[in-house]
Amino acid sequence: MSDETEIEASSVTTPDTSADDSAVTSAVESAEEPRSDTTVFRVMTVESVVFDLGDSSPQVHLMENEAPYRHLSVPIALGEAQSLWAALNRVTGRRPSTHELTTAILRRMQADIIAVRVLRVENGVFYANLDLMTPRGREEFDCRTSDGFILALRQTVVAPILCAEEVLASFYL
Repeated sequence: MSDETEIEASSVTTPDTSADDSAVTSAVESAEEPRSDTTVFRVMTVESVVFDLGDSSPQVHLMENEAPYRHLSVPIALGEAQSLWAALNRVTGRRPSTHELTTAILRRMQADIIAVRVLRVENGVFYANLDLMTPRGREEFDCRTSDGFILALRQTVVAPILCAEEVLASFYL
């Protein structure tokens, strides 16, 4: 995909915005020594969408962009797997899908997806948020992980997918 966003750092940090949302210095910051009030995020790439007949859920395979190149598999529903495959391959339907419509609305409203952040995993369920920059400022929305991936890939310039280090570490003990 030639339109991918390039991020130089192997990880990025974001402040814990639950305490103070007032100052956002940049959309994606390069990582420094993690502080106690920051979460370290790793830049990930969607490698593939796989449906194994022996498993009830398709899997999205993500790979870390830099060493140690860890992989993460996220289960998603069949409909979202089909939409993600279409987004990966830049396929558009004759009529807009929900994700294509949402992308068009965001574009018309002059909102850009800054990043999709995979925040945590609990009991096999992945939690993510969609980080937007709008004319009114930065907005964050809770979203299904699969929807975040699809919307990130549907952008003119693919938005980065960021995964919290804690999530990756929980799979690589």
